[in-house]
Amino acid sequence: MYDKLIFETSKKGKRGVRLPRLDVPRKNDLIPTDLKRKNPVGLPEVSEPEVVRHFVNLSNKNHHIDRGFYPLGSCTMKYNPKINEQTCRLSGFTGLHPFQDENHAQGALKLMVELGGMLTEITGMDGVTLQPAAGAHGELTGLLIMRAYHESKGEPRRKVIIPDSAHGTNPASIITAGYDVVQIPSGEDGLIDLDRLRKALDEQVAAMMITNPNTLGLFESQVLEIAEAVHKVGALLYMDGANLNALLGIAKPGDMNFDVVHLNLHKTFSTPHGGGGPGSGPVVVKKHLVPFLPEPIPQRSGDGFRWADHSQRSIGRIGSFYGNFGVFVRAYTYILMMGAQGLRKVSENALINANYLKRLLEPHYDLPYNRTPLHEAVFSGDCLKEFGVKTTDVAKRLLDYGFHAPTIYFPLIVHEALMIEPTETESKDALDAFADAMIMIMEEARDNSDLLKGAPYTTPVGRLNEAAAARALDVNYYNRKTSTD
Repeated sequence: MYDKLIFETSKKGKRGVRLPRLDVPRKNDLIPTDLKRKNPVGLPEVSEPEVVRHFVNLSNKNHHIDRGFYPLGSCTMKYNPKINEQTCRLSGFTGLHPFQDENHAQGALKLMVELGGMLTEITGMDGVTLQPAAGAHGELTGLLIMRAYHESKGEPRRKVIIPDSAHGTNPASIITAGYDVVQIPSGEDGLIDLDRLRKALDEQVAAMMITNPNTLGLFESQVLEIAEAVHKVGALLYMDGANLNALLGIAKPGDMNFDVVHLNLHKTFSTPHGGGGPGSGPVVVKKHLVPFLPEPIPQRSGDGFRWADHSQRSIGRIGSFYGNFGVFVRAYTYILMMGAQGLRKVSENALINANYLKRLLEPHYDLPYNRTPLHEAVFSGDCLKEFGVKTTDVAKRLLDYGFHAPTIYFPLIVHEALMIEPTETESKDALDAFADAMIMIMEEARDNSDLLKGAPYTTPVGRLNEAAAARALDVNYYNRKTSTD
């Protein structure tokens, strides 16, 4: 019965809730006639148990971090402590409105000010905006800040450099900010090639965007030399903070001479973000860029807190209100509970887990850049070609073993890539089970490759024609088709 649509369960007259009798005079003319529905909305009529069972059953069909291991590389899908959910649901927070008078929102303003202070301390930077609603939004904000900085000096410039291992959102953000993308190839070690970088640098370069550790999970060991070369031509150095989970309490971007860093609160500081949200992408900057931060900014004022329009050189608002406040509360809770030593332990355990998995899997899968990684390792499925199997087949088969697939086919500099990030929250038992599944899949590829090509078999929906599924919403129709239709 639970495979039915909720509309199929509906029967006329069923109710899941009864409202109390109206104890005030009824008003029928509050909504203009032209805005009223002409026909009933057509909601399903079901009982409360049917509603609960329907949606619990749907949630069990999906893979999520509360159900099992989610080794999605470069996205840090760590377990999210439930205390975070309790604090962000406190009525004093949930009852606030963005237009609330600041005198009646002192607790929320204090939280934002203190969270901003924590983020600047963790990163070694000087100023922060919490407004960006996601990582890519943070990238765009950082680029607009850098553009405003250069324009204030009478040097608008036109180019931004990225390595070929950059996150896919980097070039999109660069174009949106009005710059041209200059991509340089990585060296044979998977790191930025300093000689190629120097050749690409000139007076038209506004900035260089890098991720450190990079998308191979490798630390850019020449970061100080990179910063010196970039700054020598008057450009700025931007750090994509998606992989900050590897650095907490160990290294600060500010000490590496970055000018701008965006952070992913929903990744590093523990907020559920599967399915596209919620997110938060604060941007931290060095002192010379503080005047260009979006406004308003919450600030201390005497014994209280207030919103301040801090500078005429500000790039202005980059969101309708002040950011995703619920994510702020979760991150604030997480940081306070972990403390400085706890945050360092987070990164240490993430590094240990990633290197443990690397050791378990490197005898079985190709590892093109076989160096000691930090928080994630990128394998290649090229070794499966001789069996007619692709990385996609491995990802689909993992679902039958109860695991979400890692990121596949990224970064692009690794052919048939399998990008695995275990995070710090997974136990040795979970890592062993995942490694066993990966090794078993390799054995299946050798012995029965057709088994992998038809996977998954245990999920509610089988393998879809992915190109068609992206363009059509009739999931049941495409589930009846084969992947080659």
